[in-house]
Amino acid sequence: MEKKWKLKYADETKVIALAELLKVHPLISRILVGRGIENYEDAKSFFRPDLSQLHDPLTMKDMDLAVKRILTAIRQNEKILVFGDYDVDGTSSVALMYQLLCKIHDPSQIHFYIPHRHREGYGVSKAGIDFAIENKFDLIISVDCGIKSIHLVEFAKNAGIDFIICDHHLPDKILPSAVAILNPKQPGCGYPYKELCGCGVAFKLITALCQALSLPDETFLIYLDLVAIAIAADIVPMTGENRVLCFLGLKKINENPNHGIRALMNLSGLPTPASITSLVFTIAPRVNAAGRMDDARKAVLMFVSDNYEEALGYARLLHADNTDRREADSRITEEALALIDGDEILRNRKSTVLYNPYWHKGVVGIVASRLIEKYYRPTIVLTRSGEFISGSARSVPGFNLYESLHACREWLLGYGGHFAAAGMTLAPENINDFSSKFEAVVSETISPESLIPELTADAIAHFRELDFQLLRIIGQMEPFGPENGKPVFISLGLAETGYSKLLKEKHLRLFLRQDDLIFSGIAFNMAGKWPLVQSGQPLDIAYTLDVNEWNGEKKLQLKIVDIKESVRV
Repeated sequence: MEKKWKLKYADETKVIALAELLKVHPLISRILVGRGIENYEDAKSFFRPDLSQLHDPLTMKDMDLAVKRILTAIRQNEKILVFGDYDVDGTSSVALMYQLLCKIHDPSQIHFYIPHRHREGYGVSKAGIDFAIENKFDLIISVDCGIKSIHLVEFAKNAGIDFIICDHHLPDKILPSAVAILNPKQPGCGYPYKELCGCGVAFKLITALCQALSLPDETFLIYLDLVAIAIAADIVPMTGENRVLCFLGLKKINENPNHGIRALMNLSGLPTPASITSLVFTIAPRVNAAGRMDDARKAVLMFVSDNYEEALGYARLLHADNTDRREADSRITEEALALIDGDEILRNRKSTVLYNPYWHKGVVGIVASRLIEKYYRPTIVLTRSGEFISGSARSVPGFNLYESLHACREWLLGYGGHFAAAGMTLAPENINDFSSKFEAVVSETISPESLIPELTADAIAHFRELDFQLLRIIGQMEPFGPENGKPVFISLGLAETGYSKLLKEKHLRLFLRQDDLIFSGIAFNMAGKWPLVQSGQPLDIAYTLDVNEWNGEKKLQLKIVDIKESVRV
């Protein structure tokens, strides 16, 4: 599907002023201004992340209450249960909190609980509270969940169990009756940075606990590698405090990682030094696979293992789960695409709703995302779950998925989520009515622009501006992620030299000329653009800068993300 190209706005006056101030090429200052960096102090903080840029945890609403309650639990030798979600953010949060509590409290009084994805579902579960009651826990600390668990927190309270909630999801108007709620997004919280992931919020709590106990900083900094993995996997903005935590966490991962992380890196053959990209595409899927395909407890056990061999044993289980996940993901995606491709009505809809009772519940969200790559529109993939139908939904930028599900609520037994992703449960007899209603809602409310994928570039660049100095400075902008992506450039009016090749019927190796300069580029999975490349027409390309190393020689390479016929006359 053709993408719409959009250039980030950067005020030219500010671009020139910053270039002069920092003594850098205007191309660099244009990238920075486009990211809101407009003065020396902003640039210094951006290029030199350090611990001094982290905010005081006590500025987070209820942090003093949370610390006080935990210290009381330690003093009175109470039993504490750490309760977390089954994804990367949840399991890393549990591992971090569990290990710190075992250092400052009797380890026999500390336990953790991860709900089973298929039997209990997302968030604080009734089964989890029953477990806490049966085993006489006094305090539950929920991480990466709990902010919407009003009735279950009340149920625990009536059973004599206190709750501390560490969460980052948007709260409803009514909050649970917990002893303390740590969530920068809750009303009345003055914490300066609102975009922490669940593990980030848990990290602020252990920081405050260590400070209250006058413990050395290393007591909590040792867990920065877990925080970095959670930030990378949870796709939160790579700005402010998240960027600092990720920068420092990556440093630890590359120097002295947790046994579990080291085991996963070795098993997956991860090239070093690790980057955020390698965490997102190599480490995170293996951790997530535990909860998708089986029981996520083993991900926590891997993270908290105190020796490498034990961690490696759990890592092998995750590795196997991920192989199963990939096979299921690939097979179901093929089946789903075949359903759409073979049905003219489905192909021409503004939304996708597909159901197969035999599809694996753990991968339907991934499949929904895969379908959007080809059919760019709000997508729901459903499967059988006991007596009911359950599924996952994914949206396209600019379309509020949660609101559209709310409009279909008469056909749903339950639903939840946010702007871009959601889940739902419905009765089998309501699938067709729900599908029709969802299509009607999407058709009435989605803008035509939202059905066209958009590529946002940082700047238009001429080949003469591309060199290793530019690449070196771009490297200092890492870690990359949402709202701080690897800079994308556009170059216009390029000539194909006649040396370009189609590789393995899937990829393109291009040799492009602008004026008297020729650059090579690689375009993965873009065989569909080969006729355009061969046409002899001038080309416009969007790309990131990369290095190609061959026989010990390094050359700049363009990693091409899109190709169009040139619009220049």
